[in-house]
Amino acid sequence: MEVNTLKVAVVGATGEVGRMFLRLFEEYNLINEIQELRLFASERSKGQKIKVGSKHYIVEKLEEEKMKEKYDYILFSAGGSVSEKFAPIAEKAGNVVIDNSSFFRMKENIPLVVPEINGDILKGYKGIIANPNCSTIQMVLALNNIYRSLIIKEIVVSTYQAVSGAGNKGLMELINQQQGNTEIKHFPRMINNNVIPIIGDILESGFTKEEEKMIEETKKIFDDKKIKIYPTTVRVPVLYGHSESIFFRTEKDASVDELIELIEKTPNVKYSEEYISPIEVAGTDYTYVSRLRKPEEKTFLMWVIADNIRVGAATNAIRILLKHKELNSI
Repeated sequence: MEVNTLKVAVVGATGEVGRMFLRLFEEYNLINEIQELRLFASERSKGQKIKVGSKHYIVEKLEEEKMKEKYDYILFSAGGSVSEKFAPIAEKAGNVVIDNSSFFRMKENIPLVVPEINGDILKGYKGIIANPNCSTIQMVLALNNIYRSLIIKEIVVSTYQAVSGAGNKGLMELINQQQGNTEIKHFPRMINNNVIPIIGDILESGFTKEEEKMIEETKKIFDDKKIKIYPTTVRVPVLYGHSESIFFRTEKDASVDELIELIEKTPNVKYSEEYISPIEVAGTDYTYVSRLRKPEEKTFLMWVIADNIRVGAATNAIRILLKHKELNSI
């Protein structure tokens, strides 16, 4: 396609993920293909100037009429209530909407996409595309080729999720507590020097809302209603980088070396003989797998880690955009 032909909008442009969208436009050279870029946020952020590439852009207040305009792509990261109200308006106007909230993920006719796994479903599609939960994305990326080759029957996963997963408010609460302010605003308990074994409301099942997301989204992405997933999601005092301890059982057996080969076949996934921690992954676009073990036949454990704001949110959305653009010659 020609340079400078895309019209793109970002809703929630001043938030943690929204700002990362803009940064990735530069890193992935998308800014050179964007003829018109519109930034939208709440009344509070209206009028802010944000530099993207060589230009400064003025943040506009999000309004219904502005979503009725024609865009090639609109990226949403402003929370479920904003997406619920404004994304259908944009879709009705004929726009492709990539939504980072949880609101549309489990809707029957809305594709839930990790491009390396099921990106081909975007061919010929126009409408709302859901971006999965951050913890789901890195888990399914690490397991995808193993699932396809060996048929995973059961997954037990414990997550160790960074405070940035709760947005800028989560980041600031940890930073403030580290500086001596013990006020608790966002998290249910003190997060500094602590871990909180609950993310989201507890449901009747005993699982939390975050855990339910991992269960249902994994089934939808793998298109497998029978796979069993048992998550425990934990908030930890880390700024960036979600970690996961994953135990899984398969129908077919394989050696550790064969699993490593399967892991490395997935684009944007890397295996490391050395263990990886959040500090090493912050600012990268790879999902890292380490500490792979086989305690018995058809039974495996691994440590999976990724930058939750990039891989778990903004980068996956950009990859959705690029995949859709490639498949539909936009």
